[in-house]
Amino acid sequence: MKKRALCIISGGMDSTLCAYLAKKQYDEIVALHFDYGQRTQNKERECFYNICDDLGVSKQYCLDTTFIKSIGNNALTDIGIEIPKNIYNTTTTLRHANIKQTPATYVPFRNGIFLAIAGGIAEQEKCESIFIGVIENDNSGYPDCTQKFIQKAQDFINDGRATTIKTTIQTPLIHLNKTAIVKLAVQYNIPLHLTWSCYEREDIACGKCDSCILRLRGFMESGYNDTIPYM
Repeated sequence: MKKRALCIISGGMDSTLCAYLAKKQYDEIVALHFDYGQRTQNKERECFYNICDDLGVSKQYCLDTTFIKSIGNNALTDIGIEIPKNIYNTTTTLRHANIKQTPATYVPFRNGIFLAIAGGIAEQEKCESIFIGVIENDNSGYPDCTQKFIQKAQDFINDGRATTIKTTIQTPLIHLNKTAIVKLAVQYNIPLHLTWSCYEREDIACGKCDSCILRLRGFMESGYNDTIPYM
């Protein structure tokens, strides 16, 4: 029986790298993407399909979870809340940044919702593992990106299964920063040009939101050029 892994792929660098790492370990990849009403939903979905084509995944799920948008209270799904800009910069390290408050880009319990759905699909598709590109060490301030949270998610997924076959949640990047992620992606020849990180724009990356700055600094500090377009 072939070994299968379910990969949550947002279209960004982290989840994409996770999917390619999973492909090295498993015979088949099942890809999962969520449209949740985010500002760059169309671009992220486009990236997802391009990545799936390059990976040659066995099955794809692109799910409409735009009910998340109705929860609101975050800058990714509520256009009335401004996307934070220049929280980080390329000359200071994250540990010197003021990240004590939960950022406006935190979508309440997003990863909990995603993992709950992923748990059902993983059971149906007989996937041994669920891969998700959460990072604890980039100081994003997202409470659902911690090792503690992921362990609890794994427990509730397995407790809720109608089968004795258990799944594990794999987070190979959780203790890495963006510089290490870029280096690892380049080492494995991952097509980062197919990925998107900008929180605000779908045509040309703004280069100023915290996600763009983290990405740009990861490339700068690793000594490689980012080939996606920036303003």
